[in-house]
Amino acid sequence: MTKAIITDLNRCVGCLACSVACKAVNNVPIGSYWNKVVRVGPNPIPGGSGQYPDVYMYFLPISCQHCENPECVKVCPTEASHVAEDGSIQIDKEKCIGCQYCIYACPYGVRQFNEDAGVVQKCTLCAQITADGDGVPACVHNCNCGARFFGDYDDPESDVCRELAKYPEEAIHTLPDPNDAKPLTRYILSPKFASWKELV
Repeated sequence: MTKAIITDLNRCVGCLACSVACKAVNNVPIGSYWNKVVRVGPNPIPGGSGQYPDVYMYFLPISCQHCENPECVKVCPTEASHVAEDGSIQIDKEKCIGCQYCIYACPYGVRQFNEDAGVVQKCTLCAQITADGDGVPACVHNCNCGARFFGDYDDPESDVCRELAKYPEEAIHTLPDPNDAKPLTRYILSPKFASWKELV
């Protein structure tokens, strides 16, 4: 089993419902975000004039990428950061000593230090909701546009696999990966836009 989220960026309107839901359900402190939404663009459409309407823009939700080969786990001296049985990356708060090595190792800058608790925190794929196999993360449940999907990459009948199967390979992306961490989170973006790496 390998759980992860995919986001169809062609549907996302940047409403921030996923970010707000994440903060509410996980009691994320003020000033911290486990799921942030970044606006990309407006950029000129390739071959276009660069003026409206030959421009495009999209919104990019960024949270823990739940990497297959996570840099954060490699540097953790206490094994607080670890790969769970479902493939997600989790933090054992009882083992975390607040050294923040994982924050600096993460290529995506998605880990947050909770000063009050003295531990590092991040997206858990809402483990408190999804552990029994029936629920979905708050960001997926509260997505107003139906742009987010959650499921098991190893199950061809899961929501993520069924959604990915609708698109050509060139429309499916991961965030750029400088450390070969192999992020499991996927994004869908129309191939008519410029190359993915140029955009993010």
